[in-house]
Amino acid sequence: MTKKKAILLSALNLLTEKGIHNTPMSAIAKEAGTGMGTIYNYFCSKDILINEIYVDIKEKEKSLFQNFDNDQPLKTQFDNYLASTIDFFINNKVYFVFMEQLHASPIITDESRNKGLEAVGPVIQLLERGKQERIVKSIDTDELLQFIGGAILAYLRWYFNQNKPVSKSIQNQLTMVWDAIKA
Repeated sequence: MTKKKAILLSALNLLTEKGIHNTPMSAIAKEAGTGMGTIYNYFCSKDILINEIYVDIKEKEKSLFQNFDNDQPLKTQFDNYLASTIDFFINNKVYFVFMEQLHASPIITDESRNKGLEAVGPVIQLLERGKQERIVKSIDTDELLQFIGGAILAYLRWYFNQNKPVSKSIQNQLTMVWDAIKA
């Protein structure tokens, strides 16, 4: 593992464990087994380090759409997107905790947010097509994305706080979110 990767991984773990505002760069350097000079060679500020982690997670999210099959019915594609996104964060809880801390944070730059939007490009196209075909409500796409993202966020918060198995809950979420956006 490269020094840069070690720093990013250490930062991700510490930032999610202790919180973004409670984690100094010195703690990240110590956790990564490197000196402060080395950490600043890669990242001139904690904000830049945080933005790099954010963009990296968003890049990983893009992989959810590699098998996006445009020949399937729109609802099936939407269900696959929603289920894949939920599974991605269930399987990578540290990503969820990190992203939740940054949900409305001014730390994330416009450039990073725009890169993050690229990750959901196929969903934007899907929603636009759904609106054209009158399958999805004719609501501004940004507003639809906010609603869908909020549903995912609320579900994951609930999921991670359960003390019992939740076997059918993803299917219930798919149904409720689809029912809310369908025309």
